[in-house]
Amino acid sequence: MTKFSSGLQLFKGAVLAASLVASATAVSAADMTLRGASLFDNDHAYSKTLIRFGELVNEYSGKEVEFDLRGNSELGIEPDYVNFLVQGSAIDYAIIAPSNLARFAPSVPLMDMPFVFRDLDHWNAVLSSDVLAPLEEILLEKADLVVVGYAGGGTRNLISNKAISNMDELAGHKMRVMGAPIQARVFQALTAAPSAIAYSEVYNAIQTGVVDGLENEAASLLQYKFYEVAPHVTLTGHSITVRPIIMSNKTFSGLDADMQAAILKAGKDAGAYGRELESREDGEKLQQMVDAGNITAHEFADRATLLELVAPVQDAYAAELGAEDLLSAIRAK
Repeated sequence: MTKFSSGLQLFKGAVLAASLVASATAVSAADMTLRGASLFDNDHAYSKTLIRFGELVNEYSGKEVEFDLRGNSELGIEPDYVNFLVQGSAIDYAIIAPSNLARFAPSVPLMDMPFVFRDLDHWNAVLSSDVLAPLEEILLEKADLVVVGYAGGGTRNLISNKAISNMDELAGHKMRVMGAPIQARVFQALTAAPSAIAYSEVYNAIQTGVVDGLENEAASLLQYKFYEVAPHVTLTGHSITVRPIIMSNKTFSGLDADMQAAILKAGKDAGAYGRELESREDGEKLQQMVDAGNITAHEFADRATLLELVAPVQDAYAAELGAEDLLSAIRAK
């Protein structure tokens, strides 16, 4: 199959509607191996989602593909995964944060821009629809990457070495943010002092006073033990994560139509599985750390003010990218 670009959504609809996945003859695992990568161990929602993805591909295709998932950052961190996926080398699939795809499509971080989702219902409505199709087409055209589904579901809060519960305490707060420009702009508008630091360096950066904290979801706070250096969590609920399940098109385009159909169906269903899993586990893990005395959770007294300050930043950023219609479509869902 030749490389395709703007026809991705039509292709997805056609192959999924065709229901071609049930009649394939089973083949041995030795005939095909698809390689995945995860930052986390197999107990993390992202890894569980990718494991489920592999199971569903085999169920829907009737084949016995080997899915070789390497966890615990064995193959590096997400920017490394992106490079591998674009090159079509080392790995075939992974879950990637939108900020790590921004160099190919600057509008991709709109997927989980801070405060873009009103609540979990709004978030799920967007990810269950075709609202993000224009971003999928850009990633295919610019980076040769196929979005096969959407995981995520962690609610991101502020994590700090000091208590923050109002605008005065937030002012000047030195915090790590992801590399996408919108992340820094949003938190600058909220009077904090954001800086982009590699994820692997955050713990030491807090420990040495380079930053006072970061923003993240409960699973990462627990996995990387950030609470050891930043035991305060401010419940801003500023983001609900969107984590595309990405496959290299160099891999995808080399597969037959039945297997492509199985992968797209499996990606959609694994994404839904991962979203439910992570959103449920997120609250459980936060409470686990509170109960263990690892963290102290603080409500934020002026959240309405945060929303007021952020809206013009979101509008201006979307205008710069020519993505006003996309932002409007997300808000309207």
